[in-house]
Amino acid sequence: MTRLDASDLATRLGREAEAVCRHYLDAGHRQGNYWQVGDARNTPGRSMFVRLKETMKGPAGKWTDAATGEHGDLLDVIRESCGLIDFADVVEEARSFLSLPRPEPSPAAKKRPGTPAPSGSAEAARRLVAMSQPISGTLVETYFRNRGITALHGTGNLRFHPRCYYRPDDHASLETWPAMIAAVTDLNGRITGAHRTWLAPDGSNKAPVETQRKAMGDLLGHAVRFGVPVDVMAAGEGIESVLSVRQAIPDIAVAAALSAAHLAAILFPEALRRLYVIRDNDPAGDSARDRLIERASAVGIEVIVLSPILEDFNEDLRHLGLDTLRANLRGQLVPQDVARFMAPAA
Repeated sequence: MTRLDASDLATRLGREAEAVCRHYLDAGHRQGNYWQVGDARNTPGRSMFVRLKETMKGPAGKWTDAATGEHGDLLDVIRESCGLIDFADVVEEARSFLSLPRPEPSPAAKKRPGTPAPSGSAEAARRLVAMSQPISGTLVETYFRNRGITALHGTGNLRFHPRCYYRPDDHASLETWPAMIAAVTDLNGRITGAHRTWLAPDGSNKAPVETQRKAMGDLLGHAVRFGVPVDVMAAGEGIESVLSVRQAIPDIAVAAALSAAHLAAILFPEALRRLYVIRDNDPAGDSARDRLIERASAVGIEVIVLSPILEDFNEDLRHLGLDTLRANLRGQLVPQDVARFMAPAA
């Protein structure tokens, strides 16, 4: 589609701006000559205004988000509210909408495909992952380098979003920060959730916000997975911790359950015979370890606990160095797994 075609499509949507808003931004409401809603993703709130009629200030359909300074037209609303990536899909959705009748919506009416997914749902998580990009050359790589992690092979479940929404609390305006998006998957690789880690604008650390990590979707039993396990795998809580172990044991499949409670409940692949538990040196980690050992042992899986020297394995990597980390882990692995998963000692 040419630029002129896109402009024409936006103009046609603008002629029916209120109908567009009622359909794609139904979390909002009309306020005078504007439609008021939280943002273009249909979040409840009052910071975004869509002009419903042409005025001296501009054409119908133009919008501004007072909280973020973002602005655009109704094609942008369709893209953001439906979680679409390719512009061709936005065009198809817009054309489909323009061919539909415009009845006033009933509160009990069933939503058609393409309407926003419920906030925090597994579907919303899948859309967030789809809207993100691979981490190569992004701030996520910078963040990991600053934590001593450079072995990023097989990290397709990690993505980057340059302007991921963040709400400080229930009453504050939305902010946007760059973020690492981690896809949480089940044993078949299906995305069930997503985990966001907001980053500083230069990628040097996490963002200076109160809650630097948040998860969404269905997490229980699932994990962020790196590599495909067969009969042996390792599992821990945090992404940085499990990737630090993988820095020293590059060929082992690892999984990050994202919390102690979820680590204790992680599901086991059918062929799994030995599980290495990547523990953190804290009471919650010990409790998760004990529950996981009990569950695994009950189904005949051998469990071996990997313990860091400091608080966690990323601290070991950053403060003690890769050689010390390797030596510590080498001494805790079953000998055949040393030969199978670790490079020969220098």
